[in-house]
Amino acid sequence: MYEPERLKVIVPVGGKATRLLPLTAETSKACLRLLNRPLIEFSLLSLARQGVRGFIFGVKGYTNYRDLYDYFESGYGFSARYGISPRVHIKYQPNVDDLGSADSARINMEYYDVVDPALIIQGDNIIDVNLKDFIEFDCSKGAVITIALKEVENVEGYGIAELSGDGGIRRFIEKPKPEEAPSKLANTGLYMASPELRKIFKEKGVKHLMRERKRLDFGYDFIPYLIETGRPVYGYVLKGSWYDIGTPQRYLEAMRDLLRGCFSPLIEFGERIDEKLNVWVQGESPESIKRRNEIIRKIKRGQIEVEGCVLIGRHCKIGNGVRIANSCIDNYTRIEDNVTIENSAVMDRTIVGKRAEIKDSIIGRHVTIHSSSKKPTKVSEISVIADDVMIAEGSTLIAAKIYPHQHVGGEFKNQTVMAS
Repeated sequence: MYEPERLKVIVPVGGKATRLLPLTAETSKACLRLLNRPLIEFSLLSLARQGVRGFIFGVKGYTNYRDLYDYFESGYGFSARYGISPRVHIKYQPNVDDLGSADSARINMEYYDVVDPALIIQGDNIIDVNLKDFIEFDCSKGAVITIALKEVENVEGYGIAELSGDGGIRRFIEKPKPEEAPSKLANTGLYMASPELRKIFKEKGVKHLMRERKRLDFGYDFIPYLIETGRPVYGYVLKGSWYDIGTPQRYLEAMRDLLRGCFSPLIEFGERIDEKLNVWVQGESPESIKRRNEIIRKIKRGQIEVEGCVLIGRHCKIGNGVRIANSCIDNYTRIEDNVTIENSAVMDRTIVGKRAEIKDSIIGRHVTIHSSSKKPTKVSEISVIADDVMIAEGSTLIAAKIYPHQHVGGEFKNQTVMAS
């Protein structure tokens, strides 16, 4: 029977998300801003709208706990924001360091006495699954774990599964070389886990793995163990959208797709300025609505040029001669005259000076980009600027990475700038 309200969703969130550095230097990857909200909020919303009410954040370390707890707390605000009733309940892993994603699931299933099937999702993924169909598939197979799989063009960086005719997983290889991949079916990190896993976690073989490897990860360790010991492990081919926000490149690809309406649970981001355009300018309070109306007037007069899909947050101020294409501008951002922003994300409370160019890049929170007509600043080619950075006018950043709290100036190409 399909009873989503009984389902517990465990979200392991651990580690530094090194591929997303420097954005995650001081921020949990699950709370990284994407389209003016924390990344994890997309998956939570998809599941909550299908009836799920119980979530457990399997947080490891101070930063992950702080960011998730401070934003979500027990779930009241999230429920109110999206009109979820009855409200969701959010719990957190006790202050016990885990040895990986599977160990986080073990700790939380035991601590919260999870006796029903548990859904496990990843903190840096956005996933849209037909939950009823997924659960019914899992039940029909009698699996100890069912893995949601998605066909990908490039297998690099993913766990890859080979299926038998009935959907059983014959082989599973974590991050194989392209020539060694048994298929193009990638592990999305979405698992339907039987309560039987609680017994399996206690087996000598699992304990031996943990002692030997100092790790218990689903992809590297636990799924191969289940297959090798003959447990029924199945693969469910996902029909909905899935994004692994594991790198800055994938972050920008997901941003563009989501703005194009590729994530069915959330295709509106505030009020569109015109029903024919994928352009949103947010505003709720009297003060932010005033800013919103000013931006819309400038767009209609041609003083601001928008192209493709554009999201502009609350309380933003945008000068004349600005061009924004396929980009997201977060709340309280100030963009001065004649700036160009293409295929980029500019996070909240950032200031972008005159004639600056930002292309195919991510700008963190509370960044100041000094720029002028005589000495314009240019940021391009998947450059990533972390929070609270100041860039001197006339600077050029090409495929550069700037860590938080830096004051930098000059030319940086394929360079990483960290605190000394």
